[in-house]
Amino acid sequence: MKGIIGKKIGMTSFFDEQGRNRPCTLIEAGPCVVTQVKTLEKDGYNAVQLGFGVRKPKRTSKPLQGHFAKSGTPPKHKLAEIRDYALETKPGDTITVDIFREGETVHVTGTTKGKGFQGVVRRHGFSGVGLATHGQHDRMRAPGSIGNSSDASRVFKGMRMAGQMGNATAKVRNLKVLKVLPEKNLLVVSGCIPGARGSYVLVKN
Repeated sequence: MKGIIGKKIGMTSFFDEQGRNRPCTLIEAGPCVVTQVKTLEKDGYNAVQLGFGVRKPKRTSKPLQGHFAKSGTPPKHKLAEIRDYALETKPGDTITVDIFREGETVHVTGTTKGKGFQGVVRRHGFSGVGLATHGQHDRMRAPGSIGNSSDASRVFKGMRMAGQMGNATAKVRNLKVLKVLPEKNLLVVSGCIPGARGSYVLVKN
């Protein structure tokens, strides 16, 4: 497996060779620095830790400053681990967007936009309760019955109810790489990816 940390720039459209207008997302992918290489003998599993972005030293704790100093790189804003990395790397190496090729598929992981406390209509797609007849006038967006009254006498776990929506980790799989622009550190993938503009994402395949 190979991967890189990136930042979502936004969405646009891309015209392919057949002239079809393809919706796509621009990702500023890398350059990332290898800050640590974990091995099965020492750490119990094989993984590569990547760092992306610049963080001011005064905003970095001393333990992290020492961690970055071991790899010979200034403090990074975002760290992420990728297990069983396919490329041979060592601390201090730079990973760029040219590890990907046009036409291959990638998986993108990010944090979705936070929507706050939402009801069941928006959060779970409930349609509402029927017509406003027989005296019903203010319960159109209510969830209705949420459990039994006598037998179970409780609300089961996993019941779809109102609550916090968004601000959760999500992965979109099998997005096609439409374009790789190494000179600008840009990766163009088909479709949409989770997160707001400027949020960090992890691109793997």
